[in-house]
Amino acid sequence: MRITTGAHQAGITIKGSDCRLKGKAFSLPLFFDALSLLWYNPFMRKLKLYLDTSVLNFLYADDVPEFKNITEEFFENYVKKDKYIVYISDVVIREIEKTRDETKKINLLKLIKKYSLKILTLNEYSEALADVYIKEKIIPSRKIEDARHIAISTCNQIDILVSWNFKHLANIQKQIAVKIINEQEGYFYPLLLTNPMEVIYENN
Repeated sequence: MRITTGAHQAGITIKGSDCRLKGKAFSLPLFFDALSLLWYNPFMRKLKLYLDTSVLNFLYADDVPEFKNITEEFFENYVKKDKYIVYISDVVIREIEKTRDETKKINLLKLIKKYSLKILTLNEYSEALADVYIKEKIIPSRKIEDARHIAISTCNQIDILVSWNFKHLANIQKQIAVKIINEQEGYFYPLLLTNPMEVIYENN
């Protein structure tokens, strides 16, 4: 088996059936998991992030200043400085357009241009996958938009879905459940579900 430069730099070696990570033996399945982690090395390539509506909303969340400050740091030091390739979708835009506060709605829509957010579209494939999440009770039926955020991210091979929605999106149990369904449906590209705190790193 040919070892990639990235794997070699990470200390992964294979000789016959002997797989080692920095000198310690491990199984082939773990080897492939270790290789997948290399995709999340910011020095190899820019990661693709999908932001759900909550991330934009928290720029105006005066009632939770700690989360608001983290969100502001994320946008100013990471999104604005082009450290990630950042996407939203037409689902996000539709959710914003339901905002009753007209001033807030306008300000949220302006963020798309201000931060050059790329826009993905819900299509028949992501819609069908979202329906599977609902059918399998991964996401409650009343939260169809959350299912669509995950499905759009999956179908477009997004690396990380970023959300402040800890209950339905940004938690490890949901990530595991989504991974199982995705693989059953033929989607094997790894998707992380996390919050803005986890995509802020020291070298900014």
